[in-house]
Amino acid sequence: MTGTRTRGTPALTVPELLRLRAGQEPDGVAMIVEGQGELTFAEWDRRSAALAAALADRGVAPGDRVALHFGSRDWIDFAVAFFGVLRTGAVAVPMSDRLAPAELRYMIGHCAASAVLLGRDLAAPTGPGSASMPGERAVEPWTATPAELEAGFAAETAWEGPQVRPGDLAQILYTSGTTGRPKGVGASHANLAYGCVTQPKHRRFAHSRHLLHAFPIGTNAGQTMLINALDARPTVLTPARFTPGRFARLIETYRPGTVFLVPSMAIELLDAGLHERHDMSSVVLLGSAAAALPPALSERLATAFPNATVTNYYTSTEAAPAQTIMIYDRTRPAALGRPAFGGSLRITDEEGNPLPPGETGEVWMRSPTATRSYYGDAEASARSFRDGWVRMGDVGYVDADGYLYLVDRESDVVKTGAFKVSTLQVEAALHEHPGVAEAAVFGLPHPVLGSVLGAAIVPRSPGLPEGPGLSESEVRAFLMDRLAWHELPERVLVVDSLPRNQSGKVIKKELPALLGDSVISTTEGK
Repeated sequence: MTGTRTRGTPALTVPELLRLRAGQEPDGVAMIVEGQGELTFAEWDRRSAALAAALADRGVAPGDRVALHFGSRDWIDFAVAFFGVLRTGAVAVPMSDRLAPAELRYMIGHCAASAVLLGRDLAAPTGPGSASMPGERAVEPWTATPAELEAGFAAETAWEGPQVRPGDLAQILYTSGTTGRPKGVGASHANLAYGCVTQPKHRRFAHSRHLLHAFPIGTNAGQTMLINALDARPTVLTPARFTPGRFARLIETYRPGTVFLVPSMAIELLDAGLHERHDMSSVVLLGSAAAALPPALSERLATAFPNATVTNYYTSTEAAPAQTIMIYDRTRPAALGRPAFGGSLRITDEEGNPLPPGETGEVWMRSPTATRSYYGDAEASARSFRDGWVRMGDVGYVDADGYLYLVDRESDVVKTGAFKVSTLQVEAALHEHPGVAEAAVFGLPHPVLGSVLGAAIVPRSPGLPEGPGLSESEVRAFLMDRLAWHELPERVLVVDSLPRNQSGKVIKKELPALLGDSVISTTEGK
């Protein structure tokens, strides 16, 4: 989802890039939020400058952390707030309105935010939070909306602000926390600005007048779209709230050449049959991020968007802008591509020794620019960041041509008896079932084998051609010629939806509880 930096482009801070773009294309539209308005580059620059002056007047100083709590309809105010914070030399901490109050309190306390900027109709979470960073004095942050702060400062403000350098910390983004408490990932201006260009003729996604996405604020994918709004050629378009119908209508109305989504959104679009009722022919690049596309879903997308190149982007909040990119290839349906834009990839054993092609181990990626780190957690940083390499937390391998294949998340691999089972492989097989829209596989405790597999599946829409049923025995029978016996789920649960975090990733740790007090006996799983 990023592009290469043009050779010779100087290192700039993120606000400097906005000032440059505003000078080049003052009336160009950077962003449109459906039904909420649009933002030109000149207005973006002017409003963020006024907001920065207001923040400094309220005492925000370089290095301070400022939390930004906004919902999707407030993308414009969020963009202004993000750049206003950075112009003061402070650190922006984006937070989605989809987070629970306890999560917000934890993040605000963890980074010791001095202020919280709010979207419309949102209130700062109250109540006990976590302790502030070691050595920091806990201070209750003050709150305000961007409009309240901007109101007292004229557009012609002469406030220049402090000198901000490319190596300064610009952003703390909290991980999705699918397996534990979220970690704050710090990124410098140099990291966020990597790949940005200053020459208009070299701007990314030049095939598009509009780039459509529905990624939430507070996610790595969402932040990538914010930088795209700053740097790419097309206007970035987003719905105030994602629904499949609204998303399809935006494609038909604005005819974007580039569309980004996550697998769960793609499934909703396809299962509703919206590609059959709306004109999707404008889309020439259909990108998926946040989670790997199951091969069966990639094939469905390729069929539904015949003019589009279906592309999967693999990265993480910690590794960005390092990434692999894979254009869907029916000869390599499960591949996640090769490193792009100057990054590197390696597979290692548990001691960190590189492994040859074909051998399974830990996936590491190397950033092509200044690496990120965990904010205030040197111990966790030491485990995940080494000499420019970032541990992805995934198990995988590369083939002889350098293509990456994931086996599973390290935390999701299920050890059953003497076997280690990839939940991704089982999920890919379940997605081939004509009645399955979504699937998530997880481990369940077993008194003899240690663990066996459970599967939660979301059925496809009614009215589809009859095929294999979704009972436990029918699902196992469907999988028997696709999987080994130890990979067959012992429990199958049909659900209306899967629990997800704000990034769209399934929270697998919540799935076993859906089975209630069901106990796997010693005679099962054999």
